[in-house]
Amino acid sequence: MISFNVPPAAGNEIEYISQAIGLHKICGDGIFTRRCSKWLEEQTGTAKALLTTSCTHALEMAALLADIQPGDEVIMPAYTFVSTADAFVLRGAKVVFVDIRPDTMNIDENLIEDAITERTRAIVPVHYAGVSCEMDRICQIAREHHLLVIEDAAQGLMASYKGQALGAIGDYGCISFHETKNYSMGEGGAIYLKDPAKIEEAEIIREKGTNRSKFFRGQIDKYTWVDAGSSYLPSELNAAYLWAQLEVADEINTWRLRCWEQYRQLLTPLAEQGRIQLPTVPEGCVHNGHMFYIKVKDLEERSLLIRYLDQQGVNAVFHYIPLHTAPAGLQYGRFHGEDVYTTRESERLLRLPMYYGLREDQISYVAEVLYHFFDEKL
Repeated sequence: MISFNVPPAAGNEIEYISQAIGLHKICGDGIFTRRCSKWLEEQTGTAKALLTTSCTHALEMAALLADIQPGDEVIMPAYTFVSTADAFVLRGAKVVFVDIRPDTMNIDENLIEDAITERTRAIVPVHYAGVSCEMDRICQIAREHHLLVIEDAAQGLMASYKGQALGAIGDYGCISFHETKNYSMGEGGAIYLKDPAKIEEAEIIREKGTNRSKFFRGQIDKYTWVDAGSSYLPSELNAAYLWAQLEVADEINTWRLRCWEQYRQLLTPLAEQGRIQLPTVPEGCVHNGHMFYIKVKDLEERSLLIRYLDQQGVNAVFHYIPLHTAPAGLQYGRFHGEDVYTTRESERLLRLPMYYGLREDQISYVAEVLYHFFDEKL
């Protein structure tokens, strides 16, 4: 069976975890956490990058830093993971969903402005598959209406928009290091802070509402509880696992992009025949090979194809059920405008195996199985 995903491992993970254990520092914010944070800051240009226990928690921190209050509204696509909405629902906000673009599966930037009300506080673009939303337009809308931009860049590390790293364009950016992502610490994430003035507040929130970070830097002689917060600090063991990949990040990125391009080349004839549609990467966007998906005719054809692939030893999966159709989505959110593409396109999309270590012969086999499926349908 060709797995859909294999968690990344670069080779030094066990050694670095052992080093962390040997240093008697496994609770977080040790040398490996600092190395990862510094690497992220240098890679993206963000003022501060803080590792978190998940991208979900990075989003929760962003909602706290943005001072989202009950009754506030936050605009986002319905085609996203539940964490994008949960972070703001927990603060009492109403989630306002708008339709997506069918080419990138990202929020349609031309529909955002009409969804803004006097209660709107933030826009949350989600960079699907590591392909950027139209951030120039989104940031322009935010400036004109005095709104915050909180990027859900869970899938976006090593991807960029017009030379700017995803997650480091808006006011806050949230990254995932879940085992399905290009770089992993099992469960984990990071929050990017654009404004240096927000760093101390973010550190306090992340350290259970204490000024512990300042204490360990020697800036104060004792630490205490100074504000509301939670425990968003990941284990040093997780950071050690992640560091092994970040130090060879370019190698991992190159591998994934090579896999992505092989899929594209092999499947282009099927697309030219009108049997499938391939991903779109707009001008100015540099993606990171996070996923390769195809779009088929409809939900029925996708279901048949998933079963066929499974029978041939290929594990392929679909992605999100649009949030506005879920019970919680109906309770905590509303869809502004017409759902022209969100549901239709989500039912057509199928993700193919993609991971660091996937071989050329395996990709060729997946393509061969796809051709057989469509040949049998003719």
